[in-house]
Amino acid sequence: MSREQLLTLLNRFDQILWGDFLVYLLIAIGIFYTIRLKGLQFRYLGTALKMAVTRKDDHHLGDISQFQSLMTSLAAAIGISNIAGVATAIVAGGMGAIFWMWVIALVGMSTKYAEAILAVKYRKMDAQGNMQGGPMVYIEEGLGWKKLAIAFSFFGTLCAFAGGNLTQSNSIAIAVVDFIPISKAACGIILAILTFFILLKGIKSIGLVSSYLVPLMALLYIGFGIVVIGSYLEYVPEVFKMIVSSAFHGQAAFGGFLGASIAQAIQFGVARGISSSEAGLGSAPIAAAAAKTDYPGRQALISMSGTFISSMIVCTITALTIGVSKFLGTVDSHGVPLNGVELVMKAFSSVIPFGDVIVALGVLLFGYSTIIGWAYYGEQCFNYIFKTRFVFLYRLTFCIIVFLGAVASLEIVWPIVDIMNGLMALPNIIALFFLSKEVVDESNLFLTVLEKEKIGLTEKAI
Repeated sequence: MSREQLLTLLNRFDQILWGDFLVYLLIAIGIFYTIRLKGLQFRYLGTALKMAVTRKDDHHLGDISQFQSLMTSLAAAIGISNIAGVATAIVAGGMGAIFWMWVIALVGMSTKYAEAILAVKYRKMDAQGNMQGGPMVYIEEGLGWKKLAIAFSFFGTLCAFAGGNLTQSNSIAIAVVDFIPISKAACGIILAILTFFILLKGIKSIGLVSSYLVPLMALLYIGFGIVVIGSYLEYVPEVFKMIVSSAFHGQAAFGGFLGASIAQAIQFGVARGISSSEAGLGSAPIAAAAAKTDYPGRQALISMSGTFISSMIVCTITALTIGVSKFLGTVDSHGVPLNGVELVMKAFSSVIPFGDVIVALGVLLFGYSTIIGWAYYGEQCFNYIFKTRFVFLYRLTFCIIVFLGAVASLEIVWPIVDIMNGLMALPNIIALFFLSKEVVDESNLFLTVLEKEKIGLTEKAI
């Protein structure tokens, strides 16, 4: 089989898996839990966000703080796709794609909540005394389906090597060499060495790095994004109106923009919402299981807030900068419509002289945070299959792949990444459906405790 034939076959399987089938499944499980939990993500969003940044539970069982757990999951979720992916979704699906991204993110918050509850409820200690949890553990412990748990872990490990590593280091290297006189090989070596030292101490080191890196990169990107949006403030209402109207009526062609139908807005918006939140994929609950917490429901609220931050804030900043700057449909010197990182750079540079550098830095930080977040996810999946005796081999292999990603051509890897993501999600969705009673019971238990805590705080204030 030739390379072209293999690529065609992979793309075909990718389209089948990520066509209506898996997308509808992820939407369905989100709606299912939104109903089962009575819209909990809307009722307790404020509490979740406050808890994410203020509460400390260092005296409870776990490996890292709740904040570090959230930052680790955000490190993996907030990636290059929050910049380039949003721009691509808008070019392909119009501004209406952002509306459907919001819808999927809001519905997916209930899925993220359910995943985290199960991760903490069924977590256990490995041979080295560290917490091990996530879909592979709650599939085995909650359902007794060992083979399905192994399947999730196998695909999770491969996804960490490919989507969480190869593609990210490749994008970082491409962005870096455009601004710094350095070869891709040198960039790959630096990334690999840095990653190796972070991975040596496991989740504690990853959690610590994430707790500083994620807030820094998010605040920088959001802050400069607000500056751009503020400079075009008079266009903000117009952009929001366009987002809503084109979500239901499509968007006409203009300039280099080819236009988008309602179906395209839904397709690309849903895809971006799923990608940016990772709700239902089964990755984020692995980090949730490591958190120091007293109740599964408490960590679940904090984990749920990550979807809001990634999709509703970071992705929206990217979308608004593109919308208000009016560069959608602009073509480059070759007559090709601007897309991806280039489109976002154009929007930032229209207000900030060094806007392209800011976006390039965002690509670097977002991409690298994804690498270290997925390094932990992959390690936990790998350890579930092989226990902890080969953990050093996993870490060494992961770092070698960081280097290879920086110097390789990855055309054939992208459909493999999508396929691995899909094959990870399927076992997780099955478990989420069959363990819904456990989720609701644990949720009700914690919400009762939470209401009592609120009453206690009110009485103290009086």
